[in-house]
Amino acid sequence: MGPPRKVAEEDDPRLRWAFVRKVYCILALQCALTAGISAAACFVRPVPRFFEHGPPAARWPVVIAMTSSHPSSYRAKHPVNLLLLVLFTLCCSLMMAFAVSTTLGKVVLQAAVLTTAAVISLTIFTFWAAMKGLDFTFLPAFLSTSLDVLLVYLLIQVYVPLGTVGITVFGYIGTLIFSGYIIYDTSLLLKRYTYDEYVIAAISLYLDIINLFMAQISLSSQ
Repeated sequence: MGPPRKVAEEDDPRLRWAFVRKVYCILALQCALTAGISAAACFVRPVPRFFEHGPPAARWPVVIAMTSSHPSSYRAKHPVNLLLLVLFTLCCSLMMAFAVSTTLGKVVLQAAVLTTAAVISLTIFTFWAAMKGLDFTFLPAFLSTSLDVLLVYLLIQVYVPLGTVGITVFGYIGTLIFSGYIIYDTSLLLKRYTYDEYVIAAISLYLDIINLFMAQISLSSQ
């Protein structure tokens, strides 16, 4: 599916900014839920043991998160879209909790600080670029191709591990790709998403932030 139709130049700016605030409020709640569950996993030691040695049901959130990503057929159907959003966020939060619970606390903290700084900087830049009339429609082809290359690289890592060098390379490439996705999805939020697409806009930015955080984990753990 192509990007949403351009609507920002055709509507009331007050409505557009109300839409932007709504999306960022949803995104903030998603990030708060993920941070809270991840923190609990780090400080409550039985939690990582449950994920690691518990029943197979403990892995279900990973499957649900992968299969429910971007539920486009329900993205404009209220309240089904909100229920799917909550389910998707909860599953992603449990998946993140499993990842950070097996990582050193200082590494998680450093990755969180770097991710926060990057997201704020990229968002400010994109807002400034939007006011200057800069266009980021050239990014999708570059980003999708880069993401394909990254996935192939991960497959190579599975069968031919390159050690710490390979993990570092993944971290740098992932940082560049998902920084680009944050810029692109933020520009869609400002210029192209329709008002009933707040759920899909929030999910897109949420996934960008999570993936950027995981890239920082790879870099900070070296």
